[in-house]
Amino acid sequence: MQISSKFEGSHATLSLAGRFDFHSHRDFRNAYEKVLEEVRAKEVEVNFSDVDYLDSSALGMLLLLKEKSDAAGKSVVLSSPRGAVRQVLDIANFGKLFKIVE
Repeated sequence: MQISSKFEGSHATLSLAGRFDFHSHRDFRNAYEKVLEEVRAKEVEVNFSDVDYLDSSALGMLLLLKEKSDAAGKSVVLSSPRGAVRQVLDIANFGKLFKIVE
């Protein structure tokens, strides 16, 4: 999986591409830790527009991000999930834990 980050004012975006699975754990953690260290970032958007696969370990990584974001006083938004990725998020009831936007 490829991860890029972008900052615009108080908004940080982590754009993911490819398969979001167990093998992405270290890269994803490193990316979100850098974003959470950024004082000006108050909202973290995780952009799924280029993610074609998501497994249960990825769901766990998102829960860790939410836990750490909450502790840092930042919010998390999941954006642009498509197809099977959206279905996995829906089945896991992530809409109750995260704001999900198209």
